[in-house]
Amino acid sequence: MRKNFYLAMTVVSALAFTSCKKLGALSADNFTVTPTPLESVAGQVPATINGQFPEKYMKKKAVVTVTPVLKYEGGEATGASATFQGEKVDGNNQTISYKMGGNYTMKSIFDFVPAMQKSDLYLKFEAKVGKKSVTIPEVKIGYGVVATSELLKNTLASANPAIAPDGFQRIIKQRQEATIKFLIQQANIRNSELSSTSIKDFIKTLKEIKADQKGKALNDIEISAYASPDGALDLNTRLAENRQNNSEKYVNKELKANKMESDIKTKYTAEDWDGFQELVSQSNIQDKDVILRVLSMYKEPEEREAQIKNMSAVFQELAETVLPELRRARLTINYELIGRSDDEILAQFKSDASKLSNEEVLYGATLVSTPAEKEAWYQKATQLYANDYRAYNNLAQLAYAKGDLSTAESYLNKAKSLKADASEVNTNLALIALAKGDVSTAETYIAKGSGADSFKEIMGNIQIAKGNYQQAASNLAGVNTNSAALAQILNKDYASAKTTLNNVKNADAYTSYLKAIVAARTNDAAGVSSNLSAAISKDASLAKRAATDLEFANFASTIESLVK
Repeated sequence: MRKNFYLAMTVVSALAFTSCKKLGALSADNFTVTPTPLESVAGQVPATINGQFPEKYMKKKAVVTVTPVLKYEGGEATGASATFQGEKVDGNNQTISYKMGGNYTMKSIFDFVPAMQKSDLYLKFEAKVGKKSVTIPEVKIGYGVVATSELLKNTLASANPAIAPDGFQRIIKQRQEATIKFLIQQANIRNSELSSTSIKDFIKTLKEIKADQKGKALNDIEISAYASPDGALDLNTRLAENRQNNSEKYVNKELKANKMESDIKTKYTAEDWDGFQELVSQSNIQDKDVILRVLSMYKEPEEREAQIKNMSAVFQELAETVLPELRRARLTINYELIGRSDDEILAQFKSDASKLSNEEVLYGATLVSTPAEKEAWYQKATQLYANDYRAYNNLAQLAYAKGDLSTAESYLNKAKSLKADASEVNTNLALIALAKGDVSTAETYIAKGSGADSFKEIMGNIQIAKGNYQQAASNLAGVNTNSAALAQILNKDYASAKTTLNNVKNADAYTSYLKAIVAARTNDAAGVSSNLSAAISKDASLAKRAATDLEFANFASTIESLVK
């Protein structure tokens, strides 16, 4: 009897000792994963794991290391581990109460690989109770990776590289000025003044306009006459008016001589204080600061003149250097240079492109429609004007549109050698770097791209690559490309994404694929089917992608029928 009692007690003690050494299995119910399913962001798969050790689970001498592992066909990725300890363990890890249990949070980031789209997230455990290792079975806590952001590699093909603009202007406004100077208190035009260079250039311009009525057009002639601000106001008024009238008579005489007609706009200024102030400020007169102070202190012409005349030495210098320059009339021819018409530019390119200016050649490329025609114009520009970066930049844009990144980059490097700070070139080099997956280099280039027409668009694509979806959508607002729609999808703005995709100019397979994703996220089964069918018909490789894309997990039967 006693022997059996001791035997029973021994078994009980052994069982009790053994149970103290073990840690039980944990359930998936003890864990939540955010997001579920996982999602790729900026080439990585972040996961936040919230776990719970149940009451009376963590033995007081236990140490448990938890490691997230993302398993997929052909491999697995290991996340950051976290270690937890019981109440009687001397260590620096998070302590979990045996009686109460405890909660914890772990964050892990996995480098994305395409096979992760079909994957499972497990937690593996390494545990000891005292010095004895114990086994805790691994637990599956999550599944799959939504890899929509990875479509950027494909949507970049429809991005718009920056175009270096031409400076062609068909109508260019021109001015030709001449000055007639008058002696003090006189309004007659002296022969010596009519022999001046400015008057000769004035007459020459009139004759050139007359001779080339196709390339030049006379708008009008302005006459502004002045008197210096010394002397009585009524005298200065008469002088300025007479100088205006005599100048107008002279201009009419020259128009008649050249058999030309023009509107003549006249005005006069009795006392030219503005001109006086400007000449004084530009002069080397010793007391010019005093003079300028007088002009600012006194507004009445008589008071100004009196104060300045009181400075006798200064006034003498003004009378010799400044005032004679103000007794004048300014004649201005306003005319236009008229460039070739579009048809004339196109015809000249065919007959002899060397007679076209650089701006005309660059502009001409905008008049033709096909990429091959545009390329011919830009190639001609590089031959005729080899030191201008713009043609090389625009050839890069054409190469990029064809998917030839190597040629595009070669052209851009040539353009950069000609103008290293060109905003269009740096913006396009940023796009090339991004297409290669080099976000850091893309950011370096785009920092020098401000001012290019596609700057915000390429910046938006970079923001997608960095996982900044809200900023990306803002940068790409108003742009109708696959990337713009992708940013809106990632920002969960499906209505805007649908509108953008409907307005993509050169819709391709990925335009249809993104439409299918929008349909999936808005639970439109018919839209998923029709758009995926369109995408696969344009690019058969998308059938394989659709089969693993978790965007379509709720449409399994539809996918199966499409990918067979």
